[in-house]
Amino acid sequence: MKQLLTLLFFLFQLTTLLGQKLLIPMDITQENHLKAYGLTFWALEADIEIEWLLNYQGGSFLMDYSDKIARECRIRGVNYLTLDAGSILNIYTEIEANNMEVILLEKAPKIAVYTPPNKQPWDDAVTLALEYAEIPYDKLWDLEVLKGDLSKYDWLHLHHEDFTGQYGKFYASYHSASWYIRQQLQYEEMAADLGYLSVSEEKKSVARTIKDYIRNGGFLFAMCSATDSYDIALAAEGVDIVDVPFDMTPVSPNFNAKLDYSKTLVFKDFTLVTNPSVYEFSDIDAVPGSGAAPRPIETDYFSLFEFSAKHDPVPTMLTQNHVSVIKGFMGQTTSFRKHLIKDHIVIMGEIESANEVKYLHGNFGRGTFTFLGGHDPEDSRHHVNDPPTNLELHPNSPGYRLILNNILFPAARKKPQKT
Repeated sequence: MKQLLTLLFFLFQLTTLLGQKLLIPMDITQENHLKAYGLTFWALEADIEIEWLLNYQGGSFLMDYSDKIARECRIRGVNYLTLDAGSILNIYTEIEANNMEVILLEKAPKIAVYTPPNKQPWDDAVTLALEYAEIPYDKLWDLEVLKGDLSKYDWLHLHHEDFTGQYGKFYASYHSASWYIRQQLQYEEMAADLGYLSVSEEKKSVARTIKDYIRNGGFLFAMCSATDSYDIALAAEGVDIVDVPFDMTPVSPNFNAKLDYSKTLVFKDFTLVTNPSVYEFSDIDAVPGSGAAPRPIETDYFSLFEFSAKHDPVPTMLTQNHVSVIKGFMGQTTSFRKHLIKDHIVIMGEIESANEVKYLHGNFGRGTFTFLGGHDPEDSRHHVNDPPTNLELHPNSPGYRLILNNILFPAARKKPQKT
């Protein structure tokens, strides 16, 4: 009790010295959650230190008050409150007594999105989120990755990619479409220019380079088919897993037995689907795999786990939201079969009744990786050539909040334990 009173007295003295604070609430009172992340990122770029109040009003943000910040909030349509010393002390007291924590955000991370030059913005939910929230980012692709440019960035995003070299397994439906033909030629030219005999081998090299980036302290976030196809590429080093239409050679004999699961980040014991006419990479994907029918939209939801903010701040940061149950959304890879996930992986969101994992996190070396199944949180059944999602219609999207949690996460500069 004496220690608590001493702490509260110290906090009171501190808040008195600092004066007013500006609070950006992230509960249901916030009119635009997505723009609030952009405002917070903007403040970090201006060297303004921010306190992320984990589990307090949906993961609110607290910073020193200034007219400049308040004006920027109004411009972006972000709700904020001005707090005096007494109100700040009440918040700290509540945080101290509950499953809440204060995390200091110190520096805006430098962000890269892995994407081919001809990719449309609406092909990638993260790109949509970054554009809407007004968060700056750079684009890079295989040439930049392989020449070492990843070292310039704190955070890397992979989306609807295919690291197996099978052009997204669209062969059966779209191999005669002009966009598919252009993509195949583009990928083959890139692989040849870089000195590889096939797109598959070139993509495996890219996957291993990204793994080194994580090992050296990088933060990786992946969605949709970039999740399972990435791990498949790591496991298939030295094994031909793509059939004749993709590299003009048959798959290696007994290819499944030759996979090395020790090289993957997340998945184990999976079985590949190498038939070019089947729109699936392996049995990792829980929804479309094995001919499973998608759940009805009205019953398709997944639940976020609640973590100890004081003892597990990383998964707590990554799950900050104003709701705990989020509507589902499909993609080429929608969710992950739980029994194919390695034991050390932290599961952050799942469909418990179906034994499916939607959202997970782990450490590798000095870095981290986070996988989110599905293509677009506000497009439950995304298809090729669908129009882009208009985030002006979804400013409070819980699914998009998960993406933006990941973008702010590196600013905390938390050093994960090595695995």
